[in-house]
Amino acid sequence: AEGLFALERKKPLPFLPNKIGLICGRASAAEKDVKENARRRWPAVRFETREVAVQGSDAVIQVSAALRELDNDPEVDVIIITRGGGSFEDLLAFSDEGLVRLAASCKKPIVSAIGHEQDTPLLDLVADVRASTPTDAAKLVVPDFQEEVSKIKNLRERSDRKINDLVILEMTKIVNLIQRPVMKDPLIMVTSRQEIISGFISRSFMSMNSKLLRAFDEVTHIAARVRTLSPQATLDRGYSVVQKSDGVIVKDPASLTSGEKIQLRMAKGVALATALGSQEDSKSE
Repeated sequence: AEGLFALERKKPLPFLPNKIGLICGRASAAEKDVKENARRRWPAVRFETREVAVQGSDAVIQVSAALRELDNDPEVDVIIITRGGGSFEDLLAFSDEGLVRLAASCKKPIVSAIGHEQDTPLLDLVADVRASTPTDAAKLVVPDFQEEVSKIKNLRERSDRKINDLVILEMTKIVNLIQRPVMKDPLIMVTSRQEIISGFISRSFMSMNSKLLRAFDEVTHIAARVRTLSPQATLDRGYSVVQKSDGVIVKDPASLTSGEKIQLRMAKGVALATALGSQEDSKSE
């Protein structure tokens, strides 16, 4: 009902503990198995060991005291409680309610390696991880150095292959870009645009010249017509303009009196004359 054995309350083990707390019997085979196998897997592993009574009347008190001390040690990251096999009575201390509740309240993860695999004291059920043997406990709390080195080597090789593949891919892209016509001749775009612009300029000049020539022809034609219709052109054809002495142009001979001075304006100059009289144009009859 209290959930002391519930899976959801169990804490994960650290990947590589700074220091391992070890609670075991004095000069026991279990202590030797844990330390030797742990150091074989990770030579630099460190232990904080508490040798206690693991059976008898003092076992619960000593194991509990060691557990409290290691749980409060800031350098300890995980705690192993271990002892070798024995009779049901020998292992009875590890089913004590007080010890079980203390283990359930610990902040540090606990690995229980009590007796043999067929032995199941209550401490195994409340511990965060149960190990079948002391050797198994060592394997659970520290990684294998050679295995981790092999993993790192494999990861490095995979990374190298990935990087090489990426470099080859990018080099291929660069080569493909270099082989494009625009990269072989960087000025090709400028040259092609220059040809287009030159064509535009040439056609613009031709169009402008054509329009100027047409305009020049029109102006020349108009000027010729203007010259043809000008008074000077009329005089050049042999005609003259008769003016009185005050400059008034004479249109009707009847307006002149006999003896009146007149001017005859011709192409090359002016002649003075005297009107003798008037005579009607015979074509008017």
